Amino acid sequence: MSNDKPRQIGLLIGREWSWPSAFITEVNRRDEGVVAEFIKLGGTFMDGPCPYAVIIDRMSHEIPYYRTYLKYAALQGVYVVNNPFMASADDKFFGIALSNKLDIRTPRTVALPNKRVETENVPESFRNLVYPMDWQGIIDYVGVPAVLKDIHTGGRRLAHRVHNVDELIRWYDESDTLTLVLQEVIDSDIHVHCFVVGQEKVLLVQYQREENSYLAEKPELDEELSDRLTRAALMVTRAYDYDINMIEFVIHNGRGYLINPTNPAPELDINLLTASHFGWCVNEIATFAIQMALHPRPQFNNADWHKAVVAATTVT
Repeated sequence: MSNDKPRQIGLLIGREWSWPSAFITEVNRRDEGVVAEFIKLGGTFMDGPCPYAVIIDRMSHEIPYYRTYLKYAALQGVYVVNNPFMASADDKFFGIALSNKLDIRTPRTVALPNKRVETENVPESFRNLVYPMDWQGIIDYVGVPAVLKDIHTGGRRLAHRVHNVDELIRWYDESDTLTLVLQEVIDSDIHVHCFVVGQEKVLLVQYQREENSYLAEKPELDEELSDRLTRAALMVTRAYDYDINMIEFVIHNGRGYLINPTNPAPELDINLLTASHFGWCVNEIATFAIQMALHPRPQFNNADWHKAVVAATTVT
């Protein structure tokens, strides 16, 4: 190893413990001229230095200042995982619409106007909205049962099953400032989560929803279906320019349906994942982060988004 100062990988994290600690240990153990550490921030100056070659973001979806810092870091040439400029495009409705455009099978989904907004407003603020909404038409399009859920990605946020117009309106009236989507329920006991790292590596894991756990065994999928899920996961992840992503599928009558297109900060906990899956996530993310610290590739911004969607369709 040369005597040059090691390149740094910084982690932005929240309450998690097992994966960050294991990741830092793994990166530092490899002794490849790259070290990893937790980031400490105390305000960002507009012309201040950013010491990191790579930053892995696990928390800016909850702390807005972190997103501001990450965009500044990207401006300084830092490789940010995941691309902070794509956050504005990351919601469940857009992701489903994007997946549909990429010819990936998805449940029927409708985005609903906000019941209320946080800022003061007068009735004229909503004059572009149809009132009353065609609730029956929305139900007829999606079908029942359906799930009414928060449009934001990641984690297990608000979700309610609805079976008729009255239930839909009741839950909608209680939504306050949330933006919601209504989505067709694809009944299935087979849930497959695809973990994607570096827009190249994909791990398919069967998820047990009732137990909130993963099976150690590989999902019992035929080769063609497994390839379809892998290809779909790569297309969506590349379209978002994400280097860490988790995509959820359900299998119904031998067909895979993409139900959640993005989770850029999936839960990577040793108590949730099996030891094998946890080790895969630690090692693959460490390998990718070290590669980007030593040989970074360009990251696109929102202006390049359409090119990324076109490129995503060329997944082989």
